[in-house]
Amino acid sequence: MKGVEALAEAICACTDRQYTVPGFPVTELGKLTRAEMVINEKTALEYALGDSLSGKRAAVIVKNVGVNSCADPLCGATVQGLVGGVLLVVGDDPGSTGSQTAQDSRYYGELAEIPVVEPDESSCYTGVEAALEASEEFSRVAMLRLTPQLLDADVTGSVVSRNDRKGRLAERGLTMHGRAMAAEMLYRKMFAWSAASPLNRWKREPLGAGPAPGESRVVTVHPLPSRSAEAHEVHEYGRPFVRDHRGILPPDPQEPPESRNVRGFYKTFCAACPFKTVLGILKNRDMPVICDAGCSVFSLNPPYELGVASYGMGSSIAVAARSTHVALIGDYALLHSGLNALIDVYEKGLSLLCIVMKNHCTAMTGGQPASDPVPYLTWADPVICRAEDEYRLREVIRHPDAPITIVVEAKCPQGARHETVEC
Repeated sequence: MKGVEALAEAICACTDRQYTVPGFPVTELGKLTRAEMVINEKTALEYALGDSLSGKRAAVIVKNVGVNSCADPLCGATVQGLVGGVLLVVGDDPGSTGSQTAQDSRYYGELAEIPVVEPDESSCYTGVEAALEASEEFSRVAMLRLTPQLLDADVTGSVVSRNDRKGRLAERGLTMHGRAMAAEMLYRKMFAWSAASPLNRWKREPLGAGPAPGESRVVTVHPLPSRSAEAHEVHEYGRPFVRDHRGILPPDPQEPPESRNVRGFYKTFCAACPFKTVLGILKNRDMPVICDAGCSVFSLNPPYELGVASYGMGSSIAVAARSTHVALIGDYALLHSGLNALIDVYEKGLSLLCIVMKNHCTAMTGGQPASDPVPYLTWADPVICRAEDEYRLREVIRHPDAPITIVVEAKCPQGARHETVEC
């Protein structure tokens, strides 16, 4: 059996949903898994994160440069956490056979602090399941790094049993800094996971990374197992990632993650925020939301605590479409990087209530002017309401059975500041 066939079988057996954006060398893998094609890689990963919040496992199959599009939610998921395993399957092209670059995606493991598994001919099946278990154990996306050398190789093995675990979202009582600190604590534990992984095999030199030739084999290529530091000769496909990262130690322990109670305060919407009517309706109707970057992120905090999760700028739409079905996003975030996801949602007819808070500015960063999104939403036939029109808002804010976009218009009060509340 060829590597691409074994990997497709393993991915279908170990995940509940599969998404793809085609590109060499993983186009065939996407076909064999019958993965759902998505408008872009960022949206695909956000769909997968939504599946994760619903307790499902999901795989996203992209080529190397597609990972660049995923960078924001990929890094955001490490701090936010997840529930079901999410596997980012990346096809690297070291020889630039079908790509404009020879990008090595393993470096994203270091940047996003995620586990990276690079299978060899004997670990296609076990590698997929191990990566998903690591995703759930460490509550972050896991990467499966593939190259043509493995996809085209003759491989061994058979489907292994799923061992679904349950990740966890960041604790609500932590500050944003505290969430990052908690994620760092889990990252330190990943080094012990890698060192103990049975995917790696230790004999004698040289050391081969993934399918590269070697008597010894390292498959958990990030973090690298400590024993890899003993190797003098390393073979790998791509840049010298393993060679240069041998002996890297986990980050030093820090103080316990900071909570709002320890810090003594939390922040919320401005006292005179005109969008509180929307938040109040959502709260009264028990409609949890996926919030975005910007002011909508305050819906995670008291007194509303509506937000389930936030994975970065423009992410709420696709994540919500696979989880809560209610997205809360600002006008700037929508135009910044949420519009593609909204197009994909409408194209597929997914149930989603997208509430756009149109305040004409980027309120989180100093009130810089924001473009009006309405001219670019005519195809969605949006419902446009004034924030003070509570009667109309009560009519249109409802659980969706199809895509609905509501643009709620208001201006931020002049000179207003986000309210700081003592704990």
